[in-house]
Amino acid sequence: MSESFEALAVRLDEISEEIADVAITELKAALRRGEQKRPSVERTLTQARRAVEKAARLLRHLNQTSDDGSADFD
Repeated sequence: MSESFEALAVRLDEISEEIADVAITELKAALRRGEQKRPSVERTLTQARRAVEKAARLLRHLNQTSDDGSADFD
């Protein structure tokens, strides 16, 4: 079971990187348009990326707790 947690975490890492790439593209586009503030779409993408990164960390935590036999679901 822990192998599947790690596999999911790796996939989430890849998704996080893709989201970061899209966010950077949005920032560059905003700069080209002469915008002075971060576009709202970039802020939302950054929030989504952070949520995906958190999910990957949680899965890795589950992986560690399942390896040592102690599960803490607080």
